[in-house]
Amino acid sequence: MTHALVLCLSLVTGDLASRRSTVVQVVDKVSPAVVYIGTVQLVEQRFRGRTVFDDFFAPQDERRAVEGLGSGVIIDPSGVIVTNDHVIRGASEIHVVLADGRQVDAEVIGSDSDNDLAVLKVNVKGALPSAKLGTSSDLMIGETVVAIGSPLGLKKTVTVGVVSALGRTIHNDDRVFNDFIQTDASINPGNSGGPLLNVDGEIIGINSAIIATAQNIGFAIPADKVKRIVSELTQFGKVRPAWLGFDVQPLSLELAKRLGWDRTFGAVITNVEESSPAAEAGLQRGDIVTQVATTQVEDADDLKSRFRSFVAKTPVALKVFRGGQTLEVTVTPVEFPTRLVDATVWDRLGLRVKAGPGGMPITSVRPGTAAARVGLEPGDVILKVNNAPVGTSELFREAIIHARGKPSVLLLVRRGQRGYYLTLPF
Repeated sequence: MTHALVLCLSLVTGDLASRRSTVVQVVDKVSPAVVYIGTVQLVEQRFRGRTVFDDFFAPQDERRAVEGLGSGVIIDPSGVIVTNDHVIRGASEIHVVLADGRQVDAEVIGSDSDNDLAVLKVNVKGALPSAKLGTSSDLMIGETVVAIGSPLGLKKTVTVGVVSALGRTIHNDDRVFNDFIQTDASINPGNSGGPLLNVDGEIIGINSAIIATAQNIGFAIPADKVKRIVSELTQFGKVRPAWLGFDVQPLSLELAKRLGWDRTFGAVITNVEESSPAAEAGLQRGDIVTQVATTQVEDADDLKSRFRSFVAKTPVALKVFRGGQTLEVTVTPVEFPTRLVDATVWDRLGLRVKAGPGGMPITSVRPGTAAARVGLEPGDVILKVNNAPVGTSELFREAIIHARGKPSVLLLVRRGQRGYYLTLPF
């Protein structure tokens, strides 16, 4: 009887060993580092408007708590967690449930909505399980990937798929997100912020988005971008705005033909500023930017949106077409010079402003601009830019720099005792 029992146990053990697939090993290795993130957001409607420029916004008393959920992954044993910005945006409370069941409060180290990434920190005794940030530069379409997260609150859910495509661009309202990894590993609400892993158990992306009307079409932010943004957020609490110093426009068929370009993708450089990183790298007016790193540039809007993911002092590899030849150029962005902000506001918005109590009073409006047509006047005070308060010159500069590359800018303007929301082309 004893011999029979030993034999059965041996058979079971051998069977388990044969079933211990690569995916099982990845899950065993990484799942202890995957966390559940719960949030509470107090929603308060502060303004209600009646007309486009004649709106009067009155404070409302109604407030309610809205709970949210998402996922995250610990990337450092000290308790540093990466997740999506949209998971924690606007939250008044953030708590993290660790693999051992402990629930702890988390603080936000930094977040960036343009790249949909956030870094959190939990303070607990002892080292926590962590996962390694790998690279996304060598990903292959068709290779196996594993997603772990908390879809619909179901913690530690594992799904498996492949890399379906690379360099995907998706549109969300008036925003563009690019360079996504597309996967058919099942991703649902609540997976946001969790890791997408390769068969070595390395993070090759942070799950971020789905197409709600489709099945098994999910997107992840590639690990190389995650590294850049996380480094900025960890060091500075925000992504320092990067400046390359060139402008682009759409590439029409006629213009492409004149430049000798026989493809339908790319963006043409229209201006290179003196002493800028672009000028130092040798870029010229008329160059067609066809590729950033290993990803094709679809059009001018695609390239402009990519500018928002560049960080200062991190080299950017470009491919450009010039005079029948394809050239490889490396540009190293620098922080956007604050001296250029006033010129940007005048050129793009047709406004001059100065610092004032609680905002930025307008001192001049250029005739013929959108600002003039909607009726902005000297004496009006800009209170917010894209919902960011601009009570000081420094905050105003930061908001304007952050708005670069976007097609429009939302202003909250005060005239007398009334407030007005306006959208101007930018």
